[in-house]
Amino acid sequence: MKADIHPDYHMIKVVMTDGTEYETRSTWGKEGDTLNLDIDPNSHPAWTGGQQTLVDRGGRLSKFKKRYEGLGI
Repeated sequence: MKADIHPDYHMIKVVMTDGTEYETRSTWGKEGDTLNLDIDPNSHPAWTGGQQTLVDRGGRLSKFKKRYEGLGI
């Protein structure tokens, strides 16, 4: 086998949308980094039975609503 071809696994902290945290091993980031999730099983419609929590990142959702408010969407 080739040496040094496997990714470096290390511990990171994952923060869910509701604020709960847990630690897991990952190849993402560096040791001790924090991964903040925008969508997780608590907010994704595939796991919530169709109930979706809309998260407005950078005003995109409000800009969309303002642009199309006259159409009754």
